[in-house]
Amino acid sequence: MDKAHTEVAHEKGPFPPFQAEHFASQIVWLVLSFVVLYALLWKLALPRIASILAARRARIDGDLAEAARAKTESEAALADYEKSLAAARANAQAIAAKTHQELAARSEARRKELEAGLAAKLADAEAQIGATKTAAMKNVRGIAIEAASAIVERLTGAAPAKPAVERAVDQVVN
Repeated sequence: MDKAHTEVAHEKGPFPPFQAEHFASQIVWLVLSFVVLYALLWKLALPRIASILAARRARIDGDLAEAARAKTESEAALADYEKSLAAARANAQAIAAKTHQELAARSEARRKELEAGLAAKLADAEAQIGATKTAAMKNVRGIAIEAASAIVERLTGAAPAKPAVERAVDQVVN
């Protein structure tokens, strides 16, 4: 068979970077590449990275300072809130105590007023009961005298003397 025109016969040998005659040029290029890369990093990349790190550190420090300031402000606001809350509680307790005292005074005055009214009504009722009792006793005496006279008259058939019946009733009643 004929070979195609693109195929070239190659000779098989060791991999060129591993050949000893190429070591010197590889080391020179390695050192030259390292120096150029080191110079580029030292002049361009490292200052940018350092400035980025410094800016980041400054921003973090600023944020921490702002957070500390905000924390201090919030603690002060919390202390003011707690102080005003305690004052409001004390004020509410004072108002409640004052209201309680006023209501107790009103209640006591009302109780005394009612007691005085009831005492007056009781005195009036006792006086009325006394008057009614006296009137009833007078009527009872009269009724007792009439009843005793009627009983004696019915039993004996003769009417007794009025003063004798009155004495007898007075002895029994008193």
